[in-house]
Amino acid sequence: METECGKKMSSRSDSGSGGEDSPDQRLQAAAVPRRKSATSQSKTEPPLLRTGTRTIYTAGRPPWYDQHGAQSKEAFVIGLCGGSASGKTTVANNIIEALDVPWVVLLSMDSFYKVLCEEDQALAASHDYNFDHPGAFDFELLVATLRKLKKGKSVKIPVYDFTTHKRHKDWKHVYGASVVIFEGIMSFADKDLLQLLDMKIFVDTDSDIRLVRRLRRDITERGRDIEGVIKQYNKFVKPAFDQFIEPSMRLADIVVPRGGGNMVAIDLIVQHVHSQMEERELSVRAVLASAPQTDPLPRTLSVLESTPQVRGLHTIIRDKETSRDEFIFYSKRLMRLLIEHALTFLPSQPCTIQTPQGQEYEGRSYKGKGITGVSILRAGETMEPALRAVCKDVRIGKILIQTNLDSGEPELHYLRLPKDISEDHVILMDSTVSTGAAAMMAVRVLLDHEVCEEQIMLVSLLMAELGVHSVAYAFPRVKIITTAVDKGLNHLLHVIPGIGDFGDRYFGTDQSDQCSEEGEPVQPMSC
Repeated sequence: METECGKKMSSRSDSGSGGEDSPDQRLQAAAVPRRKSATSQSKTEPPLLRTGTRTIYTAGRPPWYDQHGAQSKEAFVIGLCGGSASGKTTVANNIIEALDVPWVVLLSMDSFYKVLCEEDQALAASHDYNFDHPGAFDFELLVATLRKLKKGKSVKIPVYDFTTHKRHKDWKHVYGASVVIFEGIMSFADKDLLQLLDMKIFVDTDSDIRLVRRLRRDITERGRDIEGVIKQYNKFVKPAFDQFIEPSMRLADIVVPRGGGNMVAIDLIVQHVHSQMEERELSVRAVLASAPQTDPLPRTLSVLESTPQVRGLHTIIRDKETSRDEFIFYSKRLMRLLIEHALTFLPSQPCTIQTPQGQEYEGRSYKGKGITGVSILRAGETMEPALRAVCKDVRIGKILIQTNLDSGEPELHYLRLPKDISEDHVILMDSTVSTGAAAMMAVRVLLDHEVCEEQIMLVSLLMAELGVHSVAYAFPRVKIITTAVDKGLNHLLHVIPGIGDFGDRYFGTDQSDQCSEEGEPVQPMSC
């Protein structure tokens, strides 16, 4: 399974105590457009672009870290509590729709039921197991998962099967939440869990309405008989509401009567969340661009030796008169040299092999589990063939980062990383680096997926001194590898003397297209 982000992720399972939605409705993945879009997208346009292999979200995630690369903006977590079939999921979906911001995660408590032993499974089959008690939930796993998600880390969400009362082998990967909406009947039942909630909402619905909803849901959607539903309701659901759920109403910041139909309450909630998110806005790129650079280049930087061949290749690809065909050809040659140079920094160990002549040879072998290449779309993708040519069976990930044209900040739009990337050495590829803002965001994404900083190499054809300093200052253990470092940036933050717009020259696209972080138009559909 691979990590893919940019989605509104709903993570719920069919249970005996959840809301009124069916499993198919609960396990959804949809894009959430932004109300005040900072891109050129109009409000009527869809918030995503689809190809055969990609879903790219036009509503990006702004920086969640500072110029030091450290986590500085936590996700805003909303806790929704209420009785079974009170309309919690409906309220959550209405908040998401009215909130109109990207990168919202909907997390359900139903995913965190404990795995039942054989004895408890027999009780569940006869409607005699109490799913409506705090002891039925794995609060330790729940709190740990929500804490990581709040801190911006990648998390794995269990998928609970209420047929077998076990967790599926494959868990859901969730990453990149600006807002987390967590809902469940026992959302306020644990003190550690309460501390993670920035806003606590209780959905208060009349008990008769909740019973009718539960009867309709369990009979029509879950194939249960009316006698079993009423038995479970009277034996477990109602007593649990009276003992645990209703008393927790006093902990709520807001009580929403009548559930999802109360749009006045939902509007008030949305206004508060918007104000909180505005207070948490960060400015990273502007800080990087204005930082004075007087220090020598860092020791973590390695520049490919400027041999006559390398100098000649630079001469050709920097020349504005070079044709597109020649630009592509000589760029590929330079990329191959750069990748070969980068591989020399991978850890190795001595090894002894037997030659065909029966003689021993003292050689070297790679000391690590695997190698993953991650390209920053779109221009970084041009370096993938060079990596594949020299690393057999290398795994490839992709990250799309674009500039918000109003704020000037980089925003994360698309992410696809291989499973267990944390165990690999990662070669992060981009064609050019100017301020370093996009490279910093990409490194932060890798760190959030538990890749060790010292196992990341940033590889770029051309970098500005400012970009080198920015990345090295924020991530001093990341190895930076390039073929050349240019001195300055112009008023558009393009590298000077530079290479021009690498993406435009390589793909033959028009200069007027929407720009990415490093000043190049983003044409993800053509990659």
